[in-house]
Amino acid sequence: MKRLRHRRSIYMIIAALVISPLTPQTASADAHDGQDDLILLENVPETEPEIIEDELDLTALNVHDDGHFTEADDSNLSWSSSNKNVAAVDEEGRVTLSGQNGRTFITVSDGTNEDRIAIDHKPAKGNKGKPDFEGQIVKEDGERYELVNQAIEGMTIEEKIGQMLMPDFRNWDGDNVTEMLPEIEQTVKDYHLGGVILFRENVVTTDQTAELVADYQEASEKYGLLMTIDQEGGIVTRLQSGTDMPGNMALGATRSTDLGENVGASIGAELESLGINMNLAPVMDVNNNPDNPVIGTRSFGEDPELVADLGIAYTKGLQSTGVAATAKHFPGHGDTAVDSHLGLPEVPHDIDRLMDVELYPFQQAMEADIDAIMTAHVTFPKIDDTTVTSKQDGTEVTLPATLSPKVLTGLMREEMGYDGLIITDALNMGAITDHFGSVDAVIRAVNAGTDIVLMPVGLEEVADGLLEVVENGEISEERVEESVERILTLKLKRGILKAESAPDLEDIISNAEETVGSEEHKEVEKQASDQSITLVKNDDVLPLEADSNEEIAVVGNTYINDLYDAVQSRHENTELIQASGPLSDEQLEQIDEADHIIAGSYTFNVAGRDEDSAQMQLVNQLIEELDVPVTGVGIRNPYDVMAYPEADAYIAQYGFNQSSFDSTAATIFGENSPSGTLPVTIPGQNGEPLYEFGHGLNY
Repeated sequence: MKRLRHRRSIYMIIAALVISPLTPQTASADAHDGQDDLILLENVPETEPEIIEDELDLTALNVHDDGHFTEADDSNLSWSSSNKNVAAVDEEGRVTLSGQNGRTFITVSDGTNEDRIAIDHKPAKGNKGKPDFEGQIVKEDGERYELVNQAIEGMTIEEKIGQMLMPDFRNWDGDNVTEMLPEIEQTVKDYHLGGVILFRENVVTTDQTAELVADYQEASEKYGLLMTIDQEGGIVTRLQSGTDMPGNMALGATRSTDLGENVGASIGAELESLGINMNLAPVMDVNNNPDNPVIGTRSFGEDPELVADLGIAYTKGLQSTGVAATAKHFPGHGDTAVDSHLGLPEVPHDIDRLMDVELYPFQQAMEADIDAIMTAHVTFPKIDDTTVTSKQDGTEVTLPATLSPKVLTGLMREEMGYDGLIITDALNMGAITDHFGSVDAVIRAVNAGTDIVLMPVGLEEVADGLLEVVENGEISEERVEESVERILTLKLKRGILKAESAPDLEDIISNAEETVGSEEHKEVEKQASDQSITLVKNDDVLPLEADSNEEIAVVGNTYINDLYDAVQSRHENTELIQASGPLSDEQLEQIDEADHIIAGSYTFNVAGRDEDSAQMQLVNQLIEELDVPVTGVGIRNPYDVMAYPEADAYIAQYGFNQSSFDSTAATIFGENSPSGTLPVTIPGQNGEPLYEFGHGLNY
């Protein structure tokens, strides 16, 4: 919906405005072209419009005789203001306040139907002394604005089920999908899909992505599609042309909610410009298990309050751009040592512990009005100990949260009071596919209380299976309608609408190219990277002098070229030794004369950081066999220092985006004074911490 108008508001936070009812403007009874009414989106109760810098963009909707609604074509509309001294309106529905006190009615008409909304300009409430003046929106009310109920009444059961399905089209016939295919377009229509998730394979360049997303929306039947993506930042970054923001643990190291909000807003602005309207982020898992192989640096840290504060800040920034945010993975995937992509993890804690730790950030996110929450394929036997027979080997397995009514309905809906959208984690993951049939998993998820089933295995079988269980009463149609109501509510709230006429693709691409990877966003990226770098250990060897003639050797394997390039750009007398295990005698001789060694380590699991792993043997060899100071750099995982605690210095950078390498190199040479503090505890021997949560050195 009129995307190009929202750029001024990307860093503003959406707030509910005080509204008062008026008698609704009567619409003409004469319908035309299947259209029953014309109304303003801003009058719909699900929306929260706001005036930003004395301007407001209004959107007109055609309401059709079967109840579905679409964005009206501006060329068929006329706009007027009853009091231009208070505010004027242009031919595209942009309202501009003059600053004069009073009330005006803004009216839109298509020649047959019309609607209006009131704009007041008056003193702001609660100000002492000389009052400030502000614009206020006063909505109309009445049954004509109850679009969700009207839409559901006019939908077939197939259309209702379709709104709950969100497949991916990552590949088609073995090729990456980077443009709309006739087969995919037909699939969107045949199954009345409510949304699609995009992956890195789909989003290669800015113009290509904008066109693909626009084509998906054009393919949708009656309602706008939820176009979703996992653009978390850090190690889970899908846009190949976007700003490569540091991940959550890097933000946790900064302790800055302002930065968290700016990162969320920057990511949201780039997604919004491309037409992607829902981000499956932020991760709000509390990573209190160093052995976690799937969350790790995707988490803000191990402290529930830190995770909540930064998660809410990120959400605030993201949703300020009009992009829906999704907290994941409920009830918490942080204290696991199994990757749910591969197996079925368990969190054994009781409800009191869960409420204090794992559930705390999610509760805070709910109270901060996050749009959606994603489930975890993790078992919580102290909440639900229901067992089912695995289809893999016939053993009894505990029901994971994604499929558990006690978790999704009993805990999330009833105990925690969440009434927003619930979406499953991908249903093609091993934790689900190994133990449950594809159709059975979807049926269980819907019965449990989910609204959207993400990436079901076998779209045709799943759609037919859901239809069958609704028709035979195993799942009531009312249960399906509860989910459709939430889905349509979110679409109206975020302006996700099917347009009567296709938007100008050239304008969309031009705006996207100006937004994606902008200098403004690059500056946010740099600030986050610089402030995240954590100097964990320094035995008086850092900073190094960039302009000295000393020889520096950079040693390692994974991402080591990036670290080398960042160091070498500041110190020309730097050499690279690429090795995945202990060095040969010849290689040792090559760097024996070095004045300083920088060893980059990269791990993502327990095996990688084991001191007996080839990589860690290499780092310890450098420390033990060479009489040269060694600085270790944990490229991804701050826990790497556990394997080489005798290093002379250690830096945690939390991710492998280019900006983080630059910030690490700047820190090594004293250009960036390290200010990050550990968002996790680094365990040591005998249960004692090697480095405490909150530890961090500076120069």
